[in-house]
Formats: sequence, C-alpha cells, structure tokens
Amino acid sequence: MSFATNVKNEITKHDGTKTENIALLSGFMRNNGGFNQKEIHLLTENASIAKKIYRLIKEIYQISPTIEIQKNMNLSKNSIYHLFIHDKVEEILEDLSITEKGKYLEIPREYLFSSEEEIRCYLMGAFLSKGSINDPKTARYHLEFLIEEKKEAEFIKKLLNIFHLNSKILNRDKGYMVYMKEAEKIGDFLRIAYANNAILYYEDIRIYRDHKNMTNRLNNCEQANIDKIVETATNQIKEIEYLQQNDVFDLLDDKTKEAAEYRLKYPEASLLELSEIISYETNNSITKSGLNHRFRKIKELVRKMKENS
Repeated sequence: MSFATNVKNEITKHDGTKTENIALLSGFMRNNGGFNQKEIHLLTENASIAKKIYRLIKEIYQISPTIEIQKNMNLSKNSIYHLFIHDKVEEILEDLSITEKGKYLEIPREYLFSSEEEIRCYLMGAFLSKGSINDPKTARYHLEFLIEEKKEAEFIKKLLNIFHLNSKILNRDKGYMVYMKEAEKIGDFLRIAYANNAILYYEDIRIYRDHKNMTNRLNNCEQANIDKIVETATNQIKEIEYLQQNDVFDLLDDKTKEAAEYRLKYPEASLLELSEIISYETNNSITKSGLNHRFRKIKELVRKMKENS
C-alpha cells in the first residue's frame, strides 16, 4: 500500500462536526465525478474514501447513495467505487456551495469557511479526491492536487497558504497542479489533515534523510580539506626541489631550511601537524602561522628566480 493511500485512509478516520463534514464533502465533490439536475456521480479507487463519503451523505442528508464496484483493468488493478445520488440532488449541491439556483459556482461561498477547522476539512476533502503525496523515502518531497478548473486551483492554493504552506500552481495539459515541495510544509499539511501516524513516519524519514545529507556534506567538506592539504604540501615540495635543483637551497636561512627539510620528511602532514612535529622534535615552538610564513619566503624566492630566468 502506498504512502499516499495510507495518508488518505487516515484522513477518512477523522470525525468532524456537521459543518466540518459539509466542508469536507464540498472539497471532495467539487473536484470529483460529475453532476446534473437529476444525478450526482462520484468515484474513487479507495474503499475507505467510498465508505466515508457514503456515510457522511447518509448522516447529513438521510439518503443512501447507490454503490457500484467496477473492476479496474489498468496496471493498478484496484477496484473503482462509483457512488450515485439521485435524491435531494439540488439540495445537496446548493448546501455544499457547488451550485446556487441551479448555476455552478466557480468557488464556494464564504459561509462554508467560517472557521479554521472548516478550511482544514475542505482541504482534506479536496485531497481525498485529487491529492497525492510522495513517500519521503523517494528522491524528492512532493505533494500535489490535480485540479481541473483554474478558479478552484487558485482557491485551494489560497486556502493552503492561509497556513503558510507556500503552495504554487503549475499549468498541466489537463488542468492545474497545486503543489508543495518543501519538506517542512508538507509535514505541516499532514498535521492540518489530522494524519498523525503519517506525520510520525514522514518526520522519521525526513530527519534520517537530513542527517544523512549532513553527514555526506561533512564528508565532502573533510575530503575537500584533505585535497587542499595535499595540494598545498605538493606545491611546497615542488618549490623546495626547485631550489635544490638550482643550487640555492643552502642559501636559505636556518629556520626556513629547517621547515623545508621537515616538509620533505613529512610530505603528507598538514601545516598544523608539521608545526607540532617540528616543535616536538626540535624543542623549539613554532606555530602554524609561523611555519606558513617560512614557506611563503620559499614561494617568493622561487617566483623571483623564475621571473629572472
């Protein structure tokens, strides 16, 4: 079972008040199936969603939708649950702010969203109908609603961003995608939708991935430092050998010559390690900065020699 299916199954277990359930039904029905003056047709591949919608319609409007189960022949092989409503069609459509006096409303009326809870439930209904979320184990974080109508897509985006979820809209061939890609914002949506078990799973995976990414960055940084140390030491050895080949090495002052000899003796040591080795073996303390100063003198001498050659 996919993570998105688990999230939707958990959402269906939330029990709201009558007005909250009406908001959820509105969010689901406005983005699902079709309707006319005589019939409302809803469909889903999720049995838990079909049961949830059936129960809410029966409780709120005291009618029982007709259910038909169709075997799905595509790769998912999930059954498709069709719900047909033939009674109180006009009353239901107007109550859910889908139509008004028989005319379709591009966005629902404000009375449907008099509280934050009702906004949350509308988003939950829309997600049950047209929502999807990637498993956090996959390579990218992604949550989306695939919405047919532009005004509805903009409305869902507006509701999401009431909760500062930073959702965006992308035009698609068959409608509009309202989406989020920020891991923390997706986690916040799961909290809004009361998917508490999904939150625990999602956050555990997200923390693990963040820790793994941080470890990789630290390892990369450490490797970069090692590469830098090796490159610096290699360049210093080349400069020292250049002085030796040109018979000017013995012209260096004693302290600089000492630094050069230790560099040749310990070619893989960092400047800090080399300064500690020299301090220990000669009993004359030298800092990393002091040692670097001696190598700069060698570098400058080599530069002048090459310019004059």
